[in-house]
Amino acid sequence: MEVFQFFFSSLIGIILFVISLAVYFLPTIVAVVRKKRNALAIFLLNFFLGWTFIGWVVALVWAATKD
Repeated sequence: MEVFQFFFSSLIGIILFVISLAVYFLPTIVAVVRKKRNALAIFLLNFFLGWTFIGWVVALVWAATKD
C-alpha cells in the first residue's frame, strides 16, 4: 500500500510540475503557435524575466499581438 501511495504522490507531483512549466512558458507557447517572428526573443524574455510576473505579462502581450 505504501508503494502505491508513494507512486501516486510522485505522479501528482510530476503532473503539477509539468502544468506549472506549461503555465510559466505560456507566452513562448503562444508565440510559437502563432509563428511570431520574434519567438526567440519572447522565449528569452519569458525565460529570464518571467518569474517577475511583469516580465511574464509583457511576454504574453508581446506574443498575443499581431506581427
